[in-house]
Amino acid sequence: MYDQRTLRELATHYDRLAGWYDAAMDRMERWLLGDWRAWAAQQAVGRTLEIAIGTGRTLPFFRREIVLIGIDLSLGMLRVAQRRAQAHDRPVTLVRADAQALPLRDASVDSVLSILSLCTIPNPQRALREAYRVLRPGGRLVLVEHVRSDRRLLGLAQCLIEPLSVRFAHDHLAREPLPLVVANGFHVLQEQRRRAGIVQRILALKPS
Repeated sequence: MYDQRTLRELATHYDRLAGWYDAAMDRMERWLLGDWRAWAAQQAVGRTLEIAIGTGRTLPFFRREIVLIGIDLSLGMLRVAQRRAQAHDRPVTLVRADAQALPLRDASVDSVLSILSLCTIPNPQRALREAYRVLRPGGRLVLVEHVRSDRRLLGLAQCLIEPLSVRFAHDHLAREPLPLVVANGFHVLQEQRRRAGIVQRILALKPS
């Protein structure tokens, strides 16, 4: 079983960040992601789950017909997300929950999104297994993540820095989600990198 103490530490960490997270992220995200958050939202269809929704930065980009559920460990982040949803008149069901043990039935959603979350979730393999479980056959998995660069020296530097980033920010710099996506049975339709290979987007399907 995964470490409940780690989950409590993560929740506390993001509760502390919630009030100023958006201000800190605005400029960095524009450089890091560009329009990829909007791209991710546009891939969603039907009943959609965003794991680790945080402050709800994706909310304004979803089409109006999407039925949206967002989960996060941090109540502080969810409160900010709720205010953003109200400001944008964007209906969403927000739930405090763990992406590694989703409170959803098997085959109950059409899309699962993860944006900059697999770097922090303690066990990304378990989170992707849960995403597979709750997706209907033919459902979509949409990832936008910062990952280990495919440029050798930069990837090595990320590995060297990672112990510090994990200790102080709960942020794994050198994870590689694509092999985990494939190992969990998804069929990859699109994969693309940017920013010297440290950001990756993936669109995959659960086989019908």
